[in-house]
Amino acid sequence: MAKVSYTKIFHSYQEQITLLKSRGMQFSDENKALHLLENISYYRFSGYWYPLLADKHNHVFKSDANFETAFNLYKFDRELRKLIISELEKIEVAVRSKTAYILSTECNAFWIEDTALFANTAKHRTTLAKIGDELSRSDEEFILSFKSKYSNPYPPSFILLEITSFGALSRLYENLKSGKAKRDIANAFGLPDKVFMSWLHSFVYIRNVCAHHARIWNRWLRIQPLFPKNATNTWLINKQVGNNRMYYALSMILYMLNTVNPKHTFRQKLENLFQKYPNVDRQAMGFPADWQNEPLWQ
Repeated sequence: MAKVSYTKIFHSYQEQITLLKSRGMQFSDENKALHLLENISYYRFSGYWYPLLADKHNHVFKSDANFETAFNLYKFDRELRKLIISELEKIEVAVRSKTAYILSTECNAFWIEDTALFANTAKHRTTLAKIGDELSRSDEEFILSFKSKYSNPYPPSFILLEITSFGALSRLYENLKSGKAKRDIANAFGLPDKVFMSWLHSFVYIRNVCAHHARIWNRWLRIQPLFPKNATNTWLINKQVGNNRMYYALSMILYMLNTVNPKHTFRQKLENLFQKYPNVDRQAMGFPADWQNEPLWQ
């Protein structure tokens, strides 16, 4: 298909409301809507009123489409992102801790520098260089203290991983040679190593989506994690659910939290969020009709 020049006209805030009304959008409070468009933007909102369109090609809204409905979806999405980031932080910290401990115990505290432990030397050099950049930029007191006392180019892993990004940590694990240490790290979270590796990549991707304030509630996930065939702990019985929807991602978070923090309240927090926004379509998030019968979610 041949590309064409962008010719759409830029509209003022008031013109945006007029345009939406001409397409069938209803407004309970136009002044509030105007304020929201000024501070959130028409384009960001468009992802939340997209489900309200009856004719998505010509941008014609359903007869009952209301701006407030789109705003509620926006608020739900914002709160969902905050919840996900909060829970992923716990998972990330636990993965850092287990990785540093297991590899330091089975290899040595400076395993990150040992090229022999990694499958791809070039990838290892690239990842180590990025970690080195993070190290040079860090103003953490414990990093500055280490640099002032020791001549080593890198601190031991249990220090270095504290300032290493989740993405770099994921790449380190992926590039580890297959063996006992790699399996032990994954087994600590009740997963085979290949599945654990795919979940780490997915968590990094989801965390980045949330950190950039992008829409998450009905997102089709670009990175698709593997389905564990022999998970150590309780996993999904329904193997037909899509691994590229938020239901699957939320199930992964729940599974990991059951190990990382068995007394977590993630299930209840998510249910409270659904109760607060009862009009949110869970099916659009990939939730199957029988999801509440899953032992993982009970």
